[in-house]
Amino acid sequence: MINRVEKLSLLSEMIAFAKYDKDIRRIEYNFLLGVAKQLDIAREDFDYLLENPVSYTHLKSHSERIVQFHRLVLLMNIEQEYQDENEKAGVTKLYNFGLRMGLSHESITKVLYLMDSFPNKIVPPDVLIDIFKTQYN
Repeated sequence: MINRVEKLSLLSEMIAFAKYDKDIRRIEYNFLLGVAKQLDIAREDFDYLLENPVSYTHLKSHSERIVQFHRLVLLMNIEQEYQDENEKAGVTKLYNFGLRMGLSHESITKVLYLMDSFPNKIVPPDVLIDIFKTQYN
């Protein structure tokens, strides 16, 4: 189980990911707000994080890092509905976030490669977990 500091760090990281292109669209905001609710982060705290990011806290749990990577994949695909011309930058950004989280580059590369074979480029959670499990063992 992750603590409050880690939850705020996760959310702050996702906000930074969404702000990479300078703007957070309404659909991204709603997605991030949903993640905040899932993490039991109050709306006031979420709104505060939008303007005041917290420092990155590395998650100790490998499974929590995989879940966070999946959230970032979902967030990137929300962005891609509006920014197909920046797809390469989004993939690079996602790859770098995954590396920073300490995930294996082979697993990240495989997820990014397989994204195109799924509807809306959303890799199902079970497939994503299997990819990371294979690399972790």
